[in-house]
Amino acid sequence: MSGTRPATPPERATVREWTGLAVIALPCMLYSMDLTVLNLAIPSISEELKPTASQLLWIVDIYGFFVAGLLVTMGTLGDRIGRRRLLLIGAGAFGIASVLAAFSTSANMLIATRALLGVAGATLAPSTLSLIRNMFLDPAQRTVAIGVWISSYSAGAVIGPVLGGVLLQFFPWGSVFLIGVPVMVLLLVLGPILLPEYRDPDAGRLECWACRRCTRVSGACRARARSSSAPWSSRRSCGACARPT
Repeated sequence: MSGTRPATPPERATVREWTGLAVIALPCMLYSMDLTVLNLAIPSISEELKPTASQLLWIVDIYGFFVAGLLVTMGTLGDRIGRRRLLLIGAGAFGIASVLAAFSTSANMLIATRALLGVAGATLAPSTLSLIRNMFLDPAQRTVAIGVWISSYSAGAVIGPVLGGVLLQFFPWGSVFLIGVPVMVLLLVLGPILLPEYRDPDAGRLECWACRRCTRVSGACRARARSSSAPWSSRRSCGACARPT
């Protein structure tokens, strides 16, 4: 007979962890809603802010551009400063940016606030997934939790246009941004109570190349969109700005 002890089963999640999962699923839903909820508001925004064609393109796309470009950087930052802390910082920034976007008085202001929403939104996915990995140690429970996490993104993408259409029937276009404020307030209130803090003592070096690339590519592409003399299809400038520094 072997003298080794049987492996201790992983600790199972309690009501506290499952309630925390519900809290972090809401901002994840909002994260994907912001990718689609603006589409139905475009006619109202065009009528009030009078954006050019290139400005309208950036109003729609800059959020997803910054979210995708900063995911890796925000994941590393969360490992260094704490995943819950980064999530709460991002939630606060997302709420403030949502209010500023709702009351934007010009197309450039709306573009800037949508960019800020993208930076704040990039903190949500890596922080919430890392917290789930630490909150649910049992493999079966973790699988269910990750399934709920993924489903929240899918639900947000579907709900976004529907909810946006309902709001625009009764409220101005800024209401599509204000729906994020109560969700983020709820996260800021319940997050410190329900979500544990985790850091990675062996966190990697914070890579800023993604930040620089986002800044360079967005600036170069916007300059191209403004320019009527240089063709958009010119590959030289876009290729140069996309090279890592």
